[in-house]
Amino acid sequence: MSKFLMQGSFTRDGIAGLTKEGGTKRRQAVQQFFGTVGGKLETLYFAFGDTDVFAVVDFPDNVSAAAVSLAANAAGAIHVKATALITPEEMDQAVQKSEGLRPPGA
Repeated sequence: MSKFLMQGSFTRDGIAGLTKEGGTKRRQAVQQFFGTVGGKLETLYFAFGDTDVFAVVDFPDNVSAAAVSLAANAAGAIHVKATALITPEEMDQAVQKSEGLRPPGA
């Protein structure tokens, strides 16, 4: 499973839906939506500011995360940004793998 931070900013239609249904029902709808591609919602929080909602989600793969992002953005009620998350152990592996790599132009 791949873990992602999903960030969303509601459009006017998205805010109307949230105020009509409430936060709990919105969380249930998001959980079901992620589940359609095998995703599992770990946590969801609403926030103040430019980003209205944060979710941490386990998806089976990057393609599933991209599919959810595309579908949500296409619906027009929310603007979604997906960020891949890695564990400290995966960062250790990346550090080891980076040793000896020479960037272009270096």
